[in-house]
Amino acid sequence: MNENENQLILLKKIKKLETDIQNDLKNIKDTESLKKIEVKYNGKNSNISILLKHIKKHSLETKKKIGKEINLLKKKLFFWIQEQKKKIEQENILFSIKKEKIDITLPSFAFRKGSIHPLNQTIEEIEDFFLRLGYSIFRGDEIETDLYNFEMLNIDQYHPARDMHDSFYLNINSMKKLLRTHTSSVQIKAMLKSNSQPLKIISSGKVYRRDRDDDTHSHQFMQLEGFMIDSNINLVYLQEIIVMFIKSFFGHKQKMRIRPSYFPFTNPSLEVDLIIQDNNNNDVYLEILGAGMIHPEVLKKGNYDPQKYNGLAFGMGIERITMLKYAINNIRNFYNNDIRFLKQFSKY
Repeated sequence: MNENENQLILLKKIKKLETDIQNDLKNIKDTESLKKIEVKYNGKNSNISILLKHIKKHSLETKKKIGKEINLLKKKLFFWIQEQKKKIEQENILFSIKKEKIDITLPSFAFRKGSIHPLNQTIEEIEDFFLRLGYSIFRGDEIETDLYNFEMLNIDQYHPARDMHDSFYLNINSMKKLLRTHTSSVQIKAMLKSNSQPLKIISSGKVYRRDRDDDTHSHQFMQLEGFMIDSNINLVYLQEIIVMFIKSFFGHKQKMRIRPSYFPFTNPSLEVDLIIQDNNNNDVYLEILGAGMIHPEVLKKGNYDPQKYNGLAFGMGIERITMLKYAINNIRNFYNNDIRFLKQFSKY
């Protein structure tokens, strides 16, 4: 057999090795199997090593030609193995990602939904009612001067009405101030800002008195104040507003009583009682609201001419009317942050 024939036989073996390598690599799915393929074809006792030993017996020309083809096959083997290795690693990464992927379409644990505090719900309901009547919201300060809290409202230093407002006094920058005892302290401020023009105001917020805390009283509670200044306002108009509000807030079947009363900053003054039944079906009267026509002296201090303008005013305790509406027997429930109590007022 001459050298040309030997070369053809060796080239066919190389070609077959190349085909076998490609077929084996197609079925490889992991790196361990890939290492075995590398050892099989390029290891110490591999087919390529045997082929290299075999060409030593041939001529120099055959060694060069066949050696070149074997080296080319070894390069191809290295390239194919690296490519297959990358492919396997990429598939492993994709598999891991798919396995660890969070399915956001699955139902999760439901989060507890918050809700508006019952006192804030009451304030919003009252504000909505009066906003529909054309009133505007005015915000006041919780730390107030004696001037706006008492004196400008016709309650001078020695007025007996101050006994009803046992107050928390503060010394701030050598000025005597106090925590406001009622939301009526916004009246004069709103009047002075209005430039003696007609106005309709509501204002809510915390007030403070040195009351002894019990089931129905607290040293801190909330009030809502409303007042209107215009010409030709009378007590009948005030009564109509009160009746409309009571029917809207407590229901059209709610009975009430309007009776005369006294407040230093209104004249005449009145109070509103709800009529409810006790356990023995007897009528019980519970005061919920104070009101009256704004005193002429208060109008003067707010730069209004009482000969031209008159006004009405009303105020109510937010905790009290909320307790009556929802049959709550302890004012402390509003401030204990007990979720079992608060979730009863969730609208959602």
